Amino acid sequence: MHLSDNVPADAPAPADWIRRAPKAVLHDHLDGGLRPGTIIELARECGYAGLPTEDPAELAVWFRDAADSGSLERYLETFAHTCAVMQTREALFRVAAECAEDLAADGVVYAEVRYAPEQHQERGLSLDEVVTAVNEGLREGERRAGGRITVGTLLTGMRHTDRSLEIAELTVAHRDRGVAGFDIAGGEIGNPPARHLPAFQHLKRHNCHFTIHAGEAVGAESVHEAVQICGAERIGHGVRITDDIAEDGTLGHLAAYIRDNRIALEICPTSNLQTGAAKDYASHPIDELRRLGFRVTLNTDNRLVSGTTMSREFQHMADTFGYGPEVFEEFTVAAVESAFLPLPERRRIIDEVIRPGYAALTAER
Repeated sequence: MHLSDNVPADAPAPADWIRRAPKAVLHDHLDGGLRPGTIIELARECGYAGLPTEDPAELAVWFRDAADSGSLERYLETFAHTCAVMQTREALFRVAAECAEDLAADGVVYAEVRYAPEQHQERGLSLDEVVTAVNEGLREGERRAGGRITVGTLLTGMRHTDRSLEIAELTVAHRDRGVAGFDIAGGEIGNPPARHLPAFQHLKRHNCHFTIHAGEAVGAESVHEAVQICGAERIGHGVRITDDIAEDGTLGHLAAYIRDNRIALEICPTSNLQTGAAKDYASHPIDELRRLGFRVTLNTDNRLVSGTTMSREFQHMADTFGYGPEVFEEFTVAAVESAFLPLPERRRIIDEVIRPGYAALTAER
C-alpha cells in the first residue's frame, strides 16, 4: 500500500476508527495527489530533470513546504512538476489507477477527481486521448480496489486561458464515459468566473453538471458571480462566503441563498491554511458554516501538495472541534447528496454503504 507516501513521515497517524470511516470526496485534483515515488519514476522515464530531489520522502516534504506560502499563486506553482510527468497515455493511466487505489485504501467510497486536460498535451496527446487514458486508469484502480470505490472525473478549464468552452464541449462528449462534470480552476485574482460564461452556457444547454472554484482568494463577490451569473451547482472552497455573514451570525442575502438552496461548499481545510484563506484550523470557518446550516463537505484538494488524506482532514477536525462519527457522517452524506451522480446511485451509496458504516462505528464507541 502506498497510502502514506504523500504524507510526511513526521505526521501523526489518524485514529483507527477515522481510517475505517466511509468517506466521500468531491474536490481532489489528480495532478495534486501523485505518489512521490511515481513522480520520480515517471520523471526518469520521460527525461524530466526539474525535480528538487529524487528521494521520495524528501520530495513529499518539499511539496508540502513549497505550498506553505500563504499564497494561492505560489501554491499553484508546485504543479509544474507533476504536470511535467503526466504527458503520455501510460503516465496518465498509471497516475489515475494509483489515485483510485490510494483513495480506496483511505476509506473513500465515492470520489470526484478533477484535472485540466489541456495541461497534458505537451507530447502530442489529443484532448480525447487524455480523457480516455484517465478514465481507463480510474477503472483499473477501481478494479484493483475490489470495487470498494466509485470514481468520476471533473474536466477543468483553466481560468487564465481561453479554452474553457472547448473543455466544456469535451465534458459533454464524455459525460457517459466516466466524466461527471466540469470545473474551472487556477489563479482566482483577476480571472473572474463570468469570463468563462460561454462554457457554462454550453453546459446548461446540455444539462451537464458543473462546479466552480470561488471564494478562496477572492471574497463573496466571487461566489456571487459563480452562482448567480454562471449557475454553479457547487462551490469549490467557498470559505469567503463568511464575508457575507455578520459577527452575530446573521446571514446576508447571498449567504442565505447559498445555505437555503443547499449549494454545497467543497471545503478543504489544510489547503486553505496553505493558501492563506484561513489562519489555522481553530479559526477556520468550517465549524461556523456547519452550525449555521450550510451544506458543508470536507475535502483534500491536493493530497501530495498538502501532505494530506481524507483521514487526516477528518483527524484535524476531530482534534480541533471534537467531531465524532455523527458529524463526519453528516459531511459524508452531504457530499454524496451533492455528487454529480444519478439520484438512485446517490441513494444506494448512502443507504447501503455510508449509513451502515457509520452505524457500526457508533456502536463500537
